[in-house]
Amino acid sequence: MSKMSYPSASMSSGSRTARRSVEFGRTYVVRPKGKHQATIVWLHGLGDNGSSWSQLLDNLPLPNIKWICPTAPTRPVTALGGFPCAAWFDEGELSEDGPNDVEGLDASIAHIANLLSTEPSDVKLGIGGFSMGAACALYSASCFAQGKYGNGNPYPINLRAVVGLSGWLPGARNLRSKIVSNDAARRAASLPILLCHGQCTYYKLDASFYITRRNKLIILYRLVTIPINLVHLTR
Repeated sequence: MSKMSYPSASMSSGSRTARRSVEFGRTYVVRPKGKHQATIVWLHGLGDNGSSWSQLLDNLPLPNIKWICPTAPTRPVTALGGFPCAAWFDEGELSEDGPNDVEGLDASIAHIANLLSTEPSDVKLGIGGFSMGAACALYSASCFAQGKYGNGNPYPINLRAVVGLSGWLPGARNLRSKIVSNDAARRAASLPILLCHGQCTYYKLDASFYITRRNKLIILYRLVTIPINLVHLTR
């Protein structure tokens, strides 16, 4: 298997007020077997790690994509009664009315942005994930559209695609009111997003964000222009 790992590193959220240090786990890299045309950071779900997904992604017939598979920090998760496990942010309930751990989200997507920041300038950049990892990827998409993290600091990565499997969008209820400037609307319209889910998955987080049992593919209001597959990144 063509991959390498990095030791864990410390990362903060970049909050303008109190900063919470976050210790991320090991990152696994699956190198392209052909010409390097795209890099995707792929994010695992709650309680998982980057290793398991790197093994799966290494077998995909996508030779021109480099996969970076980080591991989330271990933290107490409210939805699990405070039990500590690998999680990109704290999650209390899967609901548009539930509180969002903006500091945890910002810390994780800042870590993801840092992983992408050293990629060659001619390589297309994307973020994808499963479950909580998909939520983090979609949050990255919303920050890309707004041009800033939830704490107001500038978002630095020029995303070309986002993929979410069985996930949701944190902060969906307030997103429409944040995509107000012409620049934000242009960035939102330019970013393709692919969302997929299983037959029995159902989330309803906002009038603009639905996953139903019958649909295999949906698109996110204002952030999506066309559904894509991963080959889009290598065209």
